[in-house]
Formats: sequence, structure tokens, C-alpha cells
Amino acid sequence: MVFLMKFVQVLLALSILIIVHEFGHFTFAKLFSIRVEKFFLFFDAGGTFLFSTKRSKWFTSICPKALDWQTEYGIGWLPFGGYCKISGMIDESMDIAQMKRKPEAWEFRTHNPWQRLLVMGGGVLYNFIFAIIAFSIIMAIWGQSYIPNKGNKIYPNALAEEMGFRAGDEILAFDNYVPGNFGMLQADLARRNVRQAKVLRGNDTITLYIDGAMLGEVLNSQTMFDLAIPFCIDSVATGGVNAGRDLRHGDRFVAISGREVEYLQDARKVFAEYPGQEIDVDIVRDADTLTSKVQVDSAGRIGVYMQLPELASIKYKGLQAIPAGIKFTGSTIAGYLRDLRLLATPSSGAYKSVGSFIAIGQVFPSVWDWYQFVFLLGLFSIMLGVMNLLPIPGLDGGHIVFLLFEIITGRKPSDRFMVIAQIVGMFLLLGLMLLAFGNDIGRLIH
Repeated sequence: MVFLMKFVQVLLALSILIIVHEFGHFTFAKLFSIRVEKFFLFFDAGGTFLFSTKRSKWFTSICPKALDWQTEYGIGWLPFGGYCKISGMIDESMDIAQMKRKPEAWEFRTHNPWQRLLVMGGGVLYNFIFAIIAFSIIMAIWGQSYIPNKGNKIYPNALAEEMGFRAGDEILAFDNYVPGNFGMLQADLARRNVRQAKVLRGNDTITLYIDGAMLGEVLNSQTMFDLAIPFCIDSVATGGVNAGRDLRHGDRFVAISGREVEYLQDARKVFAEYPGQEIDVDIVRDADTLTSKVQVDSAGRIGVYMQLPELASIKYKGLQAIPAGIKFTGSTIAGYLRDLRLLATPSSGAYKSVGSFIAIGQVFPSVWDWYQFVFLLGLFSIMLGVMNLLPIPGLDGGHIVFLLFEIITGRKPSDRFMVIAQIVGMFLLLGLMLLAFGNDIGRLIH
């Protein structure tokens, strides 16, 4: 059931984002009276399709006028994207025969380079606009909530400890940048290529020097900076193993079975060693230190709820949500552009973090959540837009580079050059796809 829910969410999200992207190309092509021959969600590789307004007999019998439509709309069987086949253009369809015919006024190639540039950039533009809409909806309905970095402490994993971070450190700055969102600390460390980290350790301010050679490990490490949560009780679970015991709101555990603990993460490790047993604990209550007993269940838990740090919440009224959505979209785009820079640097190891549909599926929750779905739609729309800006022939970015060259020099690349570039681009994209699947399979194995 979990797999089915994730599969439905991935399929629905990809379908929406592909349609939005291709519709960007479609609308600009129509704006400049350029003919669009096909508009397909997914690829109809080998001429095989799930639905077509011109080739599905059941549809043409219901709507015979569809045969006269200028554009064929359809759904392919290969869910690796979609496409908008524009007349007079060398694209993934590799329709070279069309390019040998006499140019027509309604073809892509006969229009000026500025119009062609807008057609090619339309998909990315629509992805970014869609992200703004998605995040504006989130700001209007749910607002913006995050764990503030200021005043909160980290619980580092093994990699972070190797880099010099310690449990209880409060990160003050990465180089000259002051982080605001605790949940973005690891991303900030990688994206900003940080060389120095300033932390508050106890009452001392310490500078840590970051080894740039470890950047690849940062990108592929899971949760470098967990939130260090003091083991302080909020309430006792009704019906839990310790219901009725003298445990109160505000009690802070300082030792379990004679071993000092400071944070929830420390306590979990100790409790896991005493499943089903009753053990001694030292508790600080107001100004007193008390010794008591607690029961540990078979799963290594004691049935209490912890006091958690307060979230920073911002609510927006009406149209206030739009500039907030624009700002969040802009900062997210900037973050992914930094990711691309890392991806283009093999020594960073960023290529190891590239994922495919498997990685995307793992991000979606196992139950339907409108907030998560809309938020992930916005994120993946930005990812799709940014990835399409890569200057690889076959992607929008490759076409945009050639068009900018034409605008600057006044020289249009030959059809032969474009065909070769398209073939090279397709092989590069295939390699990127294989890398993504390989990374995902490797992560699943390990």
C-alpha cells in the first residue's frame, strides 16, 4: 500500500510538471504562429502510445474533428518525460527529413532568433512561474515554519564529528554567512563551499577549518546535523509503560542507569540496552536532583513525550503570500544553481548524489499530505527548470546557448551541426540517466 501511494504521487507529480513545462514551449510557439505537430505526456517510443487524439480510433470516432486539429495530443508509454514537437526544429524526434524540405512561414527555423529563444525558454519560465504559484499557495494556507538556527544546538553524525563538530555546538556562521534555518545547515555547508565554521561551544567561540576534500561526503551523508534535544519531559503517554509514575512536565533526565545523558539521542542509546527492564534514572526537577525508576518497554522506549524547540512561524494574509512565494522560489533557484556548480566539479563528488525516479519516490510521504505534495511540486518544478538550463544539446539550455550564439554573432549553426549536437546530447542525457539509476541502486543495496 505504501509503494502504491508513493507511485501514484510520483506519477501525478511528474505528469503535472511535464505538462507545465511543455505547455511553456507550446504557448510561445502558438504566440508566434509556429506550428506544433505533437504535444505528448511521456514518450511514444516506437510509435506506441496509450492515447492519441489522431491515432486512437475510439477517440476519433467520438470526436472526428480531432483529425483536423493542427496538433496531435497524446500520452506515451515511456514515462521518462514528455515533448512538444515543433515544426522546423531539430529536436529529440530527429525528424531530419522535414529539415530538407523548403522552409515554411509557420516553421520554427523561419522565425527570428529572439522569438525562437522565447519558445525554447518558455518551458523553464513556466516551471519557475508554477513554483511561485505553488509556494504562494503554501504561504497563504499554511504559512512558513522552520526551526531557527539561532539558539539551537546540533547533534552531529560521524562525518560531522570528523570535521570537528561536537554535540551541543551552536553554529554561528559559515564563513561570513549566518544561517537562519537549522534544517538547511548541511545544504549551506555544501553549497557555499564553506572553509570556516564558527561555533559556540559552551561559553567559548571556536573556529573550525573545513577540509574542502570532504565536500563530496557532505553531499552524500544523511543528517549531518541532527537537532540536539535535551531529554526534558513534556508529558507522559496515557496508557504507556510509565503512566502513573512520578514523572512531571519539565523533568530533565541527567543520568540513566548511572550513565550521564544530556540529549534525547544519548538517552535512546541507553534505553535500547534495557528492553523490558526497570532501571534507575536521575532527574532534575526545579532545583532538586531526584533518583527514580522508569520502565523500559520491549522496543526500548519509556512512553513519554519530549519538549521540542519552538518553530519560527510566519503567517501571510491575502496578497502578502505572493511576494513571500516569489522570495522563496528565488532562494531555492539560487540553491539549485549552486548545486549545478558542484555537479560540474567532479572532485566535489556531487555526481554521487544525483538520483532518479527511485530517489524522487522516497521523498514523497507514505500517506497523502496536501502540504507535502504541493511543496514537493514546487521544489521539483524548480529542479526541472534548473536542470533544463544545463547547456547540453537536447535540453532547453543547449538550444538556448546556440540561439544566444546566433544573436551575438549573427551566424546560425548549420542543420548538420545541430543534428550532431542533438545526438551527442542524447548520449550525454542517457549517461546522466544511467548515473542516476546507478546511484539509486547503490544506495538501496547499501
